[in-house]
Amino acid sequence: MSGFVEKPEPIEVPGLVHLHTGKVRELYQNEAGDLVMVASDRTSAYDWVLPTEIPDKGRILTQLSLWWFDRLADLVPHHVIGTDVPAGAPADWEGRTLVCKSLAMVPVECVARGYLTGSGLAEYEESRTVCGLALPEGLVDGSELPGPIFTPATKAAVGDHDENVSYEEVARQVGAETAAQLRQATLAVYSRARDIARGRGIILADTKFEFGFDGDTLVIADEVLTPDSSRFWPADQWQPGRAQPSFDKQFVRDWLTSPESGWDRTSEQPPPALPQHVVDATRAKYVEAYERLTGATWA
Repeated sequence: MSGFVEKPEPIEVPGLVHLHTGKVRELYQNEAGDLVMVASDRTSAYDWVLPTEIPDKGRILTQLSLWWFDRLADLVPHHVIGTDVPAGAPADWEGRTLVCKSLAMVPVECVARGYLTGSGLAEYEESRTVCGLALPEGLVDGSELPGPIFTPATKAAVGDHDENVSYEEVARQVGAETAAQLRQATLAVYSRARDIARGRGIILADTKFEFGFDGDTLVIADEVLTPDSSRFWPADQWQPGRAQPSFDKQFVRDWLTSPESGWDRTSEQPPPALPQHVVDATRAKYVEAYERLTGATWA
């Protein structure tokens, strides 16, 4: 069992129809038929959306996504139309709202990996492959791969695991032409972002994207290259053969699995509220990732 510890009631706004509550975002449709995405400060771990929020997290994710969209637009168009808060919406939506084109979404998590860790490492240790792609012997946790690889997953409902699949399975599900477009766009965006991050002292170990079609045009959607969808590691602390320090919610995961939390991951009980020191440390990591990548100060 997993999902929301406390599922929030969506805010009602005149002229908007609420469509979906995700782990982090609320999704609405306006009267023009455009989507309105609002990033909350919710955080999730181990397939649970936790009862404790991380202040500013939704704004950081939104502003960082906008920064990246600007730097990727020549590779693949994005879905953002504007950032104006709809009339009648709470003032708190400022800075965390994106008005977006409504796309025909492709039901595939498009994952690019340049380093071996996470579910990729687990599969490699069993079969020396990731999503059916053969990899060299001798790789360890944190190893840089010979080149970036496309390792897609099927999209899961809230509370379920995304499942890694082969490229051939993606081609079977969405067609060979679309699969090829997804792979090309994913690896092109990853390579651009990896080089930008590297210039700022950050390793982009892996990341995931979502794409949809605007007519016949492939468009990148949702969020991009944030600590929620990517593994960012400080380059000066990279050391293969161990878990790497990271700019994300690792503080949350570590505390939940520590004796201090008293929570058993294997039980059906929801996780407890986070203590203030974990909230503060996690927020600081999100802010640091934003500031190091963009060069701007988070106000």
